[in-house]
Amino acid sequence: MVLVIHTEKLTKDYGTNRALSEVELEVREGEVFGYLGPNGAGKSTTIRILLDFIRPTSGSANVFGLDSRADSEEIRRRTAYLPGDVVMYDRMTGAEVLTYFANLSGGVDQRYVAQLAERLRCDLTQPIKSLSRGNRQKIGLVQAFMHRSELIIMDEPSSGLDPLMQQEFYSLVEEVKSEGRTVFISSHIMPEVERVCDRVGIIRQGKLVTVEDIEVLKGRALHRLEFHFSEPVPREGFVDLPGVRDVTVEDTVVSCTVMGKPDALIKAAARFEVVKLVAHESSLEDVFLSYYGDGETDA
Repeated sequence: MVLVIHTEKLTKDYGTNRALSEVELEVREGEVFGYLGPNGAGKSTTIRILLDFIRPTSGSANVFGLDSRADSEEIRRRTAYLPGDVVMYDRMTGAEVLTYFANLSGGVDQRYVAQLAERLRCDLTQPIKSLSRGNRQKIGLVQAFMHRSELIIMDEPSSGLDPLMQQEFYSLVEEVKSEGRTVFISSHIMPEVERVCDRVGIIRQGKLVTVEDIEVLKGRALHRLEFHFSEPVPREGFVDLPGVRDVTVEDTVVSCTVMGKPDALIKAAARFEVVKLVAHESSLEDVFLSYYGDGETDA
């Protein structure tokens, strides 16, 4: 197992505020790793340390087996990066911005750049200042993928994208993985992480609280289900079922939360005539609650 990213007791303080606390992180070669947490949890701070934009207070960070401080130039040469807040030269066109970044790295395959722009429906002829946030984000994604780097680090990469472009982004990530390259995605969007990641690390208040395979994470996530029946049903038929909690019954509607497999719940509902079933997506807060009970989450 080759580790592309490895940190040991990585800690960062801003005055009296501890942004990271002894983070122990391992990202394997060829995987898509999701770094999951609410805003302010420490995701961007970790990335900035990996790329030597800021220095840790204590602990160490290695990328490709290289020290993030001593070997930062070599690490950045082999890594593509998309920040969470894409900032570009406003007066340049999209094409000029991409040419600028290509020249900084010694050049890229312009045919591949054109393919990426077409897939993401980028208009490269317009000045950056005239583009919407979503269109600027698409140019940022082209910049991240066009280098064909060994490691791609992206902070909230699908921010501002419409659903169609999100799917195209997911396809690009899968192609990178199929080539044996590594992707590190920081996000607070659970469905995005579920869609593309192999493993997920959850960071909360600066602490890495768990690292799980994505299937394990899905199994622990809470789901809110709402059954609509053709006639009123007894509450007793839905309480005390494995993994089921917070059961409420209002006339013909039964709402509940289920963790893991819903088999017992489905069988209980099948005794009555179901006219509609509504499933609510798990939120990040739901995932935290499934691991840590009712403790506070970050704002």
